[in-house]
Amino acid sequence: MQEPELPEPEATRRETDVTESSRASRGWWDRNADEYQRDHGAFLGDDRFVWGPEGLDEAQAALLGPAAELKGKHVLEIGAGAAQCSRWLAAQGARPVALDLSHRQLQHALRIGADGVGLVQADAGALPFADGSFDLACSAYGALPFVADPVRVLREVRRVLRPGGRFVFSVTHPIRWAFPDEPGPEGLSVAASYFDRTPYVEQDEQGRAVYVEHHRTLGDRVRDVVAAGFRLVDLVEPEWPAWNSQEWGGWSPLRGNLIPGTAIFVCVRDR
Repeated sequence: MQEPELPEPEATRRETDVTESSRASRGWWDRNADEYQRDHGAFLGDDRFVWGPEGLDEAQAALLGPAAELKGKHVLEIGAGAAQCSRWLAAQGARPVALDLSHRQLQHALRIGADGVGLVQADAGALPFADGSFDLACSAYGALPFVADPVRVLREVRRVLRPGGRFVFSVTHPIRWAFPDEPGPEGLSVAASYFDRTPYVEQDEQGRAVYVEHHRTLGDRVRDVVAAGFRLVDLVEPEWPAWNSQEWGGWSPLRGNLIPGTAIFVCVRDR
């Protein structure tokens, strides 16, 4: 017997706390991991390190440092999904650990293959590692867009990094929150206040959040990095490359040639 389809969740803007955000993210990614990997797996590749929908590749960007210097480095990937980035790191001789909140996403990591990659299911706000366990950390759209307390996550990452360690993370560019999430011409007009930090929430009929995304302005992100004890050494806004013809949510060649869709923060723990 075919199970009845669940009603579409209601999209709204309302406040949500750390616990509700975490629960919603775990459930959403467990339910949608299969579709996500099916729709985007070819673009992401099995062992490619892509920073966002524009297609900026770590092999060219070297935001974690020269690839030749990654050998032997202990690297933590946060919000790893199917561990594509960690698999690329392992191919460079690094010793990566891929962490994700979603059990189903990590099952996809096992399906593709996890040789040389440690897999850990945990919340980014409570990392299950000792102080100073890693040389580097990275997160390509993992965790930070979905957490209610980004400073808590950043402080946890700083704690598990060794002095001199680098953390590089990408998130939705804050300016995109002012525009509709549409890739075509209808997505080119400002529709909301850039300064409205009210979270975007999809909720079920009982009002329980099933998806949460948190908006921070560019200034908020910089202040979060500093409040967590990091030094911001670079802020990268990838331009849309001519070769990339795909649409992904609100990302598209049309939009990408006019406004940035991704922001990448390069941070260092000095001591």
